[in-house]
Amino acid sequence: MSLTSLLDLELTVPDPDALAAFWTDLGMESTGTATLGTAQRPSQLRLAEGTYRHVSELRLSCESESDLPTIAASLEAIGVASTIADGVLSCQDPLGDHRVVIEVSEPLPLVGPEADEANRPSGRSRLDRRSAAALATAPPAPRRVGHVVFGTPDLAGSIDFYTKGLGWKVSDMVGPGIGCFMRCSPDHHNMLLMPAPVPCMNHYAMEMDDVDAIGKAGSKIVAERPESQVYGLGRHVLGANLFWYLLDPAGGMFELFADMDQITDDEQWETEERRDDWDPFTIASWEPGPATPDFFLPSDIDAIAAAREAMGR
Repeated sequence: MSLTSLLDLELTVPDPDALAAFWTDLGMESTGTATLGTAQRPSQLRLAEGTYRHVSELRLSCESESDLPTIAASLEAIGVASTIADGVLSCQDPLGDHRVVIEVSEPLPLVGPEADEANRPSGRSRLDRRSAAALATAPPAPRRVGHVVFGTPDLAGSIDFYTKGLGWKVSDMVGPGIGCFMRCSPDHHNMLLMPAPVPCMNHYAMEMDDVDAIGKAGSKIVAERPESQVYGLGRHVLGANLFWYLLDPAGGMFELFADMDQITDDEQWETEERRDDWDPFTIASWEPGPATPDFFLPSDIDAIAAAREAMGR
């Protein structure tokens, strides 16, 4: 795979300052002009001002500069124009509202906390001392932006753009015609594509250390803004990640997640694990109750459609 990771997202919202304040309150730092991140991942979310809420840029990395003309040729073969300048490939998602940029980048490993010491029936590893997770007073900052979910009016066309044009790998399909989980890294998914009446962002996802980090951050958000609750805490079937879905101040849904399946052997996954016939209700292995309607389609989809039409999109 020439693609190696999802580097960051640019989010366009009517009030980027409010969104920046929300994430800095959860431990992220302002690491540049309208850029939020951490010391290990300085750029995770980039914020811009616009009339409606959407992802405006998806930034990816590849292994070497020689990958860029190969990707450009693949895009041209499906009728999508691209440019390469200063070691960066740029193109427009033909069915979305965002640019895709690809640049050469070295892997950015994350140095996490010490391994969790847990007392389980099979073994006791935390003896004569209290749990650091139980004593923590604030959640750790999100480690990275891990995936994004787009709604598209042409699911098959969007799948072709990302797989045939950009080289993403399909991990699982829900269907027929319900959704496609795909990856540009070892994560089970860095993107999910699903049908929608107009192009939109369903949600973006921030990786946390573990269930305690998700629980502390999610609890803090709901305590301050009860209306932000959407779905969770739970564990998915596809990807196996722990999840908690909430709404940010811009009305965008985001997911706090941890412990996602990793795919390092594409051939093994294709022959033994991948399925293209998942039932659309195969969502959670366990969860506390049903999701709100925002989980499936943004509640402001009509406003998004009207704003797009006003801009001639």
